[in-house]
Amino acid sequence: MNPVETLETAKAVNPLIQLQNFGQSIWLDYIRRDLLKSGELQRLITEDGLRGMTSNPAIFEKAIVGSTEYQDFLDSLASRTELDAKGRYELLAIRDIQDAADLLRPVYQSTKKRDGYVSLEVSPYLAHDTTGTIDEARRLWKTVARENVMIKVPGTVEGTPAFRQLISEGINVNVTLLFAQGVYEEVAAAFIDGVEKFAATGGDISKVASVASFFISRIDSLVDSLINDQLKKETDAIRKAKLHGLLGKIAIANGKLTYEAYQRIFSSPRWKALAAKGAQTQRVLWASTSTKNPNYRDVLYIEELIGPDTVNTVPPATLEAFRDHGKPRQSLTEDLDGARKTMADLAGVGIVMKDVTDKLTADGVKLFADAFDELLAAVEKNTKRSSAPKTNPQTASLPADLDAAVKKNLNDWRASGRVRRLWQRDASLWTGEDEANWLGWLDVTGEQLANAAKLKEFADEVKSAGFSDILLLGMGGSSLCPEVLALTFGQTPGFPRLHILDSTDPAQIRSVEKKIDLAKTLFIVSSKSGSTLEPNIYKQYFFERVRQAVGNNNDKDKAGSHFIAITDPGSKVQLVAERDHFRHIFYGLPSIGGRYSALSNFGMVPAAAMGLDTGKFLSRTKEMVDACQASTPVEQNPGVMLGLIIGTAAKLGRDKITLITSPGIGDLGAWLEQLIAESTGKLGKGIIPVDREQLGAPDVYSNDRIFAYLRLENAPDAVQDAKVAALEKAGHPVVRIAVSDIYNLGQEFFRWEIATAVAGSILGINAFNQPDVEASKIVTKQLTSEYELNGSLPPEKPVLEEAGFKLFTDDKNAADLAKATGPEHSSDSPLKNYLRAHLARLGAGDYFALLGYVEMNADHESLLQTLRMTVRDHKHVATCLGFGPRFLHSTGQAYKGGPNSGVFLQVTCDDAQDLPVPGQKYTFGVVKAAQARGDFQVLADRKRRALRVHLGSDVKAGLTKLAELVKQVL
Repeated sequence: MNPVETLETAKAVNPLIQLQNFGQSIWLDYIRRDLLKSGELQRLITEDGLRGMTSNPAIFEKAIVGSTEYQDFLDSLASRTELDAKGRYELLAIRDIQDAADLLRPVYQSTKKRDGYVSLEVSPYLAHDTTGTIDEARRLWKTVARENVMIKVPGTVEGTPAFRQLISEGINVNVTLLFAQGVYEEVAAAFIDGVEKFAATGGDISKVASVASFFISRIDSLVDSLINDQLKKETDAIRKAKLHGLLGKIAIANGKLTYEAYQRIFSSPRWKALAAKGAQTQRVLWASTSTKNPNYRDVLYIEELIGPDTVNTVPPATLEAFRDHGKPRQSLTEDLDGARKTMADLAGVGIVMKDVTDKLTADGVKLFADAFDELLAAVEKNTKRSSAPKTNPQTASLPADLDAAVKKNLNDWRASGRVRRLWQRDASLWTGEDEANWLGWLDVTGEQLANAAKLKEFADEVKSAGFSDILLLGMGGSSLCPEVLALTFGQTPGFPRLHILDSTDPAQIRSVEKKIDLAKTLFIVSSKSGSTLEPNIYKQYFFERVRQAVGNNNDKDKAGSHFIAITDPGSKVQLVAERDHFRHIFYGLPSIGGRYSALSNFGMVPAAAMGLDTGKFLSRTKEMVDACQASTPVEQNPGVMLGLIIGTAAKLGRDKITLITSPGIGDLGAWLEQLIAESTGKLGKGIIPVDREQLGAPDVYSNDRIFAYLRLENAPDAVQDAKVAALEKAGHPVVRIAVSDIYNLGQEFFRWEIATAVAGSILGINAFNQPDVEASKIVTKQLTSEYELNGSLPPEKPVLEEAGFKLFTDDKNAADLAKATGPEHSSDSPLKNYLRAHLARLGAGDYFALLGYVEMNADHESLLQTLRMTVRDHKHVATCLGFGPRFLHSTGQAYKGGPNSGVFLQVTCDDAQDLPVPGQKYTFGVVKAAQARGDFQVLADRKRRALRVHLGSDVKAGLTKLAELVKQVL
């Protein structure tokens, strides 16, 4: 006998081949690289009549963990930082699916598109996301680019409409996780709907293929366990016998009745009309057909489910068992009455089939998702990396409801690849507006490292020039990062000391000027837009003062050599710097907003000038950038996880975040305050940051708080440690970040930038604009323009004047407060009544904001802190303290555009001594007054609860008295 005859004889007696005589196709529920490349798959096709393949996450996970076949491929992807674990898995899986499809293509052609398919599953995380399933299936279909592939979609409530839509687009689909006859019929109806729609659009319906994967052995496993539970308690012999008679029978009976439904549905006139146009039926595919119970025949779920137009997908062991001793026969249509009786008997013993199939569907979704977790972990583990990024550790202690909500959002982010989309600058992650234009901060650390030599060169220049001081003139994002660095690192030996000016208060400007030697100071004019009022008038003032100090009022070059500018290209500041011969102009990136600019030139140029080792600082920061990449699993991504926590907390009503920082990094809270408030506080939503609020006992806090503790590991504060531990013990949500040393501050800049962007996405806002900051600026400009024109600000009338205090507010607030200062308080002064009525407006979920347009110094801050703590401890609400006008470029956005839950007390004063602005009629005192009035007007326009208290020129005495009055009325 020649070899060909031998092969044909083997085929004739091979039970797998014989299945074709009964109209059943055998598919393999397995895939692995060596199966494709060793020739084994080709042998199975040739010798065993294999006609298709299915895959799932568990199969790929076993293939990756159980072999080294994928290591080279995964190693080649290690440098692809834009890919997360899911992205790398897809590349790996798609390669295998394409190769398998190519090997099966002759089967596809010889069976006229009936067989020869390979299945690839959409992410199990999308099982309850119709739109997400459709989008991912379309993408996979397009990427695999093989007409003999099927995309696997779960037969969940949300998956079925996705399946209908995909079929209507001509995409082949394997509907998986079917257990119930009723659900199968819904899927079959959806298939016919989809084919009709595809035909109506002119599609070639002969190319549309689908199978309905109906699970078998899992049904017997669950039902048998329920029966055995009853048998343990049953004493009646007849009932016991009935229960025994149902063991191992339900899955097959359920399958037979489902096949009967298939025959009915696909013999209807409606289907015959489509069949006449070339449509193929959606075959039933028997899945989960390996025998789980060792007492049952190992090929039971093949032998008892054989019939025309069916598929059975089996794992390798079951395939080999059937080849060895399988006995094919047309069994599906045998004893259908017996199948119906079996199902009736099951109901008779109190087991409800719908409960069984509902549980199996839910369990199946979870099992596939768990397997996907393991698969992605295996991909991550097997992708070689030089070393894991070294970052400040982060942990979280969350109450159960918040923890569950965070995990849900985590799964959503993982399922939809949102971290990858963030790094790809996908604006639809937020509102779909201009967000993509503002994400330059994602890459700026690497760009700065590439230009580290220039920063070092500038630092050396500053050092050798002999400057004793640096004064940075800026606001908000241009000044807060340098302030953090100046207060954290102090003065570097051999380098000038860095000071910050971000106030228009005349006393504060004088105070700063007294600290510096004008002739030996380098001034940094820092303004992204170049149009911000404060840096421009600071420059006007100090440029004139330097010209006087260096002894030649007409020598611009000499004065200009004391100035550098940091600004975006083409700004007004650039033009001024060029005109006045500044020493240097450093440029910002137009794609980075001010509050995200810490790691750009706005932060790093001042850092270099003060002698910071910017190379070391940026290299440490790069570790966090790497840890936050899309390639890091979501649950291990420090920035994303922090954003998920604070964004989810805000959605659950915990929309105040208390920032706790070790004394050695205490000013970091001011930077975080701006980033969070200005990014999230808009459209009536937002997170209110609470900085520098002394920690109290757990019972002074409501359930609207979350706490973030940034602990400097080499200089912790024992009192803070104890109070934070008490908060955790009391069940308050606490995020802990262990900052190893101050050179790791850059890691926190980037971590929180990512976190804030993620939180903004969860809140559904544009995290990169600041619409309400602009509103306040417009009113201020109108007021200063009026002063330039008329020599005075518009007159204003107080609602009360008493004991050296003047109270101002708008008409609505005045009316509301008048109602609340009734006769029951007639024994108190009107001033106390107004303060009491205003503070009485604080309720659950509110916060109190104290806005001080006074010099920011230790005495004033201490008095305002005392006032603030009095309110916190009596009202049990979050409290905020800001000095104007600097907070206008920070928390001001959230106060005006965020949730209307703030009660505001603005404090203004007479200036004991004003200060002129060169070239303008208005003074610094006039500008400050205009800013305070503009701020208040916008608060009133936004229907905020606000009251302004105006002090005399003795600010310390006025604040002392005000703090005492607040204590008395509370």
